[in-house]
Amino acid sequence: MRILLISDIHGNKEALDAVLDIPHDKVICLGDLADYGPSPSECIDLIMQQGIETVLGNHDAAVGSGIECGCGYKYKHLSVATRDYTREVITEEQMEFLRQLPFSIEKEIDGLKVYFTHGSPRSNYEYMRPDTPESEIEEMVSGIDADILFIGHSHHPFIRKFKNTLIINPGSAGQPRDGDWRASCVVFDTSSLEAEIIRCDYDIDKTCKKIKENMPNSDELITILKRGY
Repeated sequence: MRILLISDIHGNKEALDAVLDIPHDKVICLGDLADYGPSPSECIDLIMQQGIETVLGNHDAAVGSGIECGCGYKYKHLSVATRDYTREVITEEQMEFLRQLPFSIEKEIDGLKVYFTHGSPRSNYEYMRPDTPESEIEEMVSGIDADILFIGHSHHPFIRKFKNTLIINPGSAGQPRDGDWRASCVVFDTSSLEAEIIRCDYDIDKTCKKIKENMPNSDELITILKRGY
């Protein structure tokens, strides 16, 4: 089975469409449908209509339940400003969808024990990165039993082996922060156990036009989106 992993859509419908065009058998979304981007309603609609299994991101919790997003100082003002915008344009049904998203999904696929969550198995506010020390990883994954751990949140794609667990982060589809503006995702083959990080071109100018026409702090949002950090 080819599983398409997407994460951190952040209201970027053009980027979401691009990654969903990649051939796959199943899609799992690792959270953060909301904030930063101009089309949160359209993104949530598409996820709901296609029945894509999705875990709760910290921005989804902030929009749906008013929980502090835990954003870093650099982007916090944008998170707050765009959250007000998000709440204005999404429906109550979409808000409820965000509220009911699970913290994690655990299942067995083709004999593999897989675990999906947004930040870390311990907290949606923790970042698991390519260079996170193994001692910290040890604490974050304590108590879970998984062959494959899929996480998002950092907006930096990576594939990393930790003891007997393969940790995979597909990066951000809609708001990359690794210096590459293209939409990021991962395809994982459960038969070969191969994971591929894929970058997709999309109509970023269309997304930026929507930001300019509709959103607060538009110039700053556009600059971040185009430079990829």
